[in-house]
Amino acid sequence: MSTHTEHAENPKTEAVKYVATLFVLLILTAITVGASYINFGSGNVVIALAIATVKATIVGLIFMHLLHDKPVNAVIAIAGFIFLGIFLMFDFIDVDSRSNPQPINLHAPPAAAAPAAGAPAAPAPAADQRKE
Repeated sequence: MSTHTEHAENPKTEAVKYVATLFVLLILTAITVGASYINFGSGNVVIALAIATVKATIVGLIFMHLLHDKPVNAVIAIAGFIFLGIFLMFDFIDVDSRSNPQPINLHAPPAAAAPAAGAPAAPAPAADQRKE
């Protein structure tokens, strides 16, 4: 039989902790929305990702119970965030290293020749006049 020991806290304390977590996540969401209206240049993405990382950490600690779990699970979660950060860092370096993202074989479409002055306009295409 499994002997899973849940952290023994008062249910009222648990409810207060979850409500406080709700308000913290809502405040961080409001900060993210507010920051999106301010032009920080390329810093908007960095700010949004930083706030999202804080929110994901809070969710992992509280709702996934990593706060009261074995330390090895926290190490695995932190390693996931570190590798995600490394992946995003290489993506940003790659995007910044591109000077012209257009393909080499992309050519502008040929310009349509303008009709000469005084020349009659081209006739409109005839409609299908088949009788059935």
